[in-house]
Amino acid sequence: MLQKGTLYVVATPIGNLQDITFRAIDVLKDVDVIAAEDTRHSQKLLNHYDISTRLTSMHDHNESQKKQLLVKDLESGLNVALISDAGTPLISDPGYGLVNLCREQGITVVPIAGPCAAIAALCASGLATDKFVFYGFLPVKHLAKHQALETLINDSATTVFYESPRRVVDTLTAIVEVLGGHRQVVIAKEISKTFETFHSATAEETLVWLKADDNHQRGEFVIMVGGNKDVQNDLPSEAIALLKLMMAELPLKKAAAITAAHYDLKKNALYQYGLSIDE
Repeated sequence: MLQKGTLYVVATPIGNLQDITFRAIDVLKDVDVIAAEDTRHSQKLLNHYDISTRLTSMHDHNESQKKQLLVKDLESGLNVALISDAGTPLISDPGYGLVNLCREQGITVVPIAGPCAAIAALCASGLATDKFVFYGFLPVKHLAKHQALETLINDSATTVFYESPRRVVDTLTAIVEVLGGHRQVVIAKEISKTFETFHSATAEETLVWLKADDNHQRGEFVIMVGGNKDVQNDLPSEAIALLKLMMAELPLKKAAAITAAHYDLKKNALYQYGLSIDE
């Protein structure tokens, strides 16, 4: 019986070419074909590491057709690497259709971990990382963007967005209008590149900063918005009072568990509230 090939989902640098793993380089050299979002862009990376593997393009406009051809290659025993222009494939980049089809056909899919702009930005942002939500790019149109943000008004998690330079001011304006100018915002741009920048302030102050200098609007952006700390998950006042008493004597996890059992509430809701008042 013919042995099927393996699809490797390979993370590549988001800026600095040294941010690639030894394993990623080995895989890209050893596979039979590399499916790239933009072959001209990816060829620069391959040339830098003396990788001569055959390139083929797979992007948003041809994925539905190209995934069928790549799966045929994999079923014939060829190994394929999937890369995007930068970072981890499928994270606001093409590849979902191919990976999904491979799983359906019983083809092994192996992730080769590495850079991801959202995670790189979040870990250095200073915002809460115990609970966060990644939304990719917000809708372009004004009404749709506002409606998407409205779903986050009462969310206590940190939210992470990608944004392009030509829309970053519009997106920050929408954040101020919908979520409030007081919300804590961290903007990270040009991560791992020469002009890497992190700017932390309220949403309103961040909008002023963006407008103050055209250079502030250049680059690839990750926008992170702190969660709504005023949300208490509709917890009864008696439960909150007991939780606070317990927290003075016990670890938060234990205090939340005892309070939840006493009032028949969800332990995680109490735990998250405890985190918000303990900051």
